[in-house]
Amino acid sequence: MLGKLKRFLAFDELLKQLIIRDIKLKYRRSYLGYLWSILNPLMLMAVLVVVFSNLFRFDIPNFPLYLISGQVIFNFMVEATNMSVGSIIGNSALLKKTYVPKYIFTLSKVGSSLVNLLFSLGALVLVMIFTGAEFSWNLLFFPFVLLQVFIFSMGIGLFLAAATVFFRDIQYLWGVFVSMWMYLTPLFYPVSIIPEEYQQLYKSANPMYWYIEQFRDMVQYAKFPDINSIFMGTLLAIVILALGAWYFNKKQDEFILYI
Repeated sequence: MLGKLKRFLAFDELLKQLIIRDIKLKYRRSYLGYLWSILNPLMLMAVLVVVFSNLFRFDIPNFPLYLISGQVIFNFMVEATNMSVGSIIGNSALLKKTYVPKYIFTLSKVGSSLVNLLFSLGALVLVMIFTGAEFSWNLLFFPFVLLQVFIFSMGIGLFLAAATVFFRDIQYLWGVFVSMWMYLTPLFYPVSIIPEEYQQLYKSANPMYWYIEQFRDMVQYAKFPDINSIFMGTLLAIVILALGAWYFNKKQDEFILYI
């Protein structure tokens, strides 16, 4: 572990440059540039508020904040994993020419997605201000929630990056899967609409539920996150990262034969 940490620190500058490259490429030739990180969640939230406020009329206080608080967390996971899928095959030329820790490319994708998430939090703050939400000291806990989601997304990203080297269809299937995952996550509806006998199964089968609930507790309800949500979110993040890292480490020596 100490040797791996030293190797990681030796390539920290490369990681930094890869993250900067991804961010610049995303907004290249865009007039509004980084403002899109704020405008995108705001525009999507506005559309969803209009649709769901008129069609479904869920009894949720401060529905705009409810929407955007779940949206920014879930969208981070989606962007991080979508970018991770092709992180190895997309850098095949570099991997063939020189030695670089292969996981550094996946880590850079999740890292650049985290930077985009930090930008999008500006949209969340604007919604909190305009809807009169309470700013409490509990918001100081939000970095730990982001850390949980980061670790969880990194674990999935490592698995997807390695698996895609051998099964290229994953890069298409994953997009379909996260679309279904979105509708199975309480982003624009309350968990209470799920029959009570199925709620525990619903929560256990959807890891993103625990992260979104923690974030909403702080942002919307101005309270400290539920201890059970913190425990489940932390446990799932560690387990998923361990499984993803194990599979990536097991398969990485074979990458060169397939990329």
